[in-house]
Amino acid sequence: MAIQRDCQIVGKEKLIDGIYKISLKSKELAELSKPGNFLEIKVSDSLETFLRRPISIYNIDKENGVVEFIFQVKGKGTEILSERKVGEMLNVLGPLGNGTFSVKPYRRVAIIGGGIGIYPLHELAKNLKDSEINTYLGFRNKDLVTLEDEFEELSDKLVISTDDGSYKEKGFAIDFMKKDCSKEKFDRIYACGPLPMLRAVQAFAIENEIPAELSLEERMGCGIGACVGCAVLTKDSDGNQKYKYVCQHGPVFNAKEVII
Repeated sequence: MAIQRDCQIVGKEKLIDGIYKISLKSKELAELSKPGNFLEIKVSDSLETFLRRPISIYNIDKENGVVEFIFQVKGKGTEILSERKVGEMLNVLGPLGNGTFSVKPYRRVAIIGGGIGIYPLHELAKNLKDSEINTYLGFRNKDLVTLEDEFEELSDKLVISTDDGSYKEKGFAIDFMKKDCSKEKFDRIYACGPLPMLRAVQAFAIENEIPAELSLEERMGCGIGACVGCAVLTKDSDGNQKYKYVCQHGPVFNAKEVII
């Protein structure tokens, strides 16, 4: 159930250049949120940044009533958001998204993320503590690596890769996941990141008959399915196709369902 509320900023941290973490105080929001949910955040009252910014939830602290999100400065709206200060209020619509990650005690799972797509996978990993978690995180280069320590703590195995080999393993995260899967098959794969990575994960999962869940990143104007700006094509088990909205039916989809 999504609710609009004013939340106080109780924490702010610059992780690396252009990437920030903000902590919001809201017991109600923390209680309602699940792994895979996102928020629609009003960054200012200016007409220039009238539309809210959709940002995935990174961490849920139900005990202290705090919800955290991480974002990258990409335009005027996120630039304004990066300038907000602790103690100020943010107007938030959320939690949004009816398609969230399935959290069950699978024996052995793979979590794979790329770039800023790794952030919603953190709360998922926290909730899969009864499973053997193999995490694969890919970045363009060393300067963009974030949350290594956080995922190290949550994972039974963590592989960090960079496209240019400037940090840890050189190559794409999916290649290291495939290698480990060839030794022992995963029971489920969870993924969030750039579209090419998601397509590759989808193809691999379907080919190897491994259930997989993909969290899609799309532009969202409203976050509730009214503006139809985040429509994606899907198909059912009979092959019938129809459009669904990432904000309303996702952002997490079964890999066999969504056409990307």
